[in-house]
Amino acid sequence: MAELHYFTGTMDSGKSTLALQTNHNHAARGRVGQIFTAHDRAGAATLSSRLGLTHEATEVAPDFDFWRHVVETLTRGGRIDYLICDEAQFYEPGQIDQLAKVVDELQLDVFAFGILTDFRSRLFPGSARLVELADRMHVLQVEALCWCGKRATHNARTEDGVMVTEGEVVVVGDTAPAPSPEDRVDVAYEVLCRQHFRRRLTAARAKAVSLAPEPLPFG
Repeated sequence: MAELHYFTGTMDSGKSTLALQTNHNHAARGRVGQIFTAHDRAGAATLSSRLGLTHEATEVAPDFDFWRHVVETLTRGGRIDYLICDEAQFYEPGQIDQLAKVVDELQLDVFAFGILTDFRSRLFPGSARLVELADRMHVLQVEALCWCGKRATHNARTEDGVMVTEGEVVVVGDTAPAPSPEDRVDVAYEVLCRQHFRRRLTAARAKAVSLAPEPLPFG
């Protein structure tokens, strides 16, 4: 029986790498799949991992209809055995319903990959709907680590190096450190443990605090 799978974890936990590996494993057995993504760091219509692997994909816009796309492909004589859906947290809740319909009515496997919560520590609507509908939910075993060494559980956004908890939900950035302050992007992401997320204590801020001079013994 076909199933809707949801693989989730924080940023840096290897979701996109697993999506590419899943596609490879199924394709190696002669199965034919289609790959979808949204707002990938590498640009439109590309599924990329931080290990440098990439694959052409279909970009999922807010008005994209998975059900119509699959039915039209099959009607034209195309073959689809499974769908790989990366960055699924950015999909509309209605699109998750369409994926569930593809599984139930067309008996096609759907493998969705994404993060649960945004930089405000709130569930993405797409992820919330996947939690509600998925046949199987898998928490990735590759643990991303906070700068302190504890397991990272939250995705923090920084703007010009300062952690923020308000703003547009969908802003593309990356967790890779900039080579120099001059090259630093305005928006970046960092994974933190809950304690340091609550304190807004990013790696850069922690370093700055640790390098601060000791207070004078009077005053």
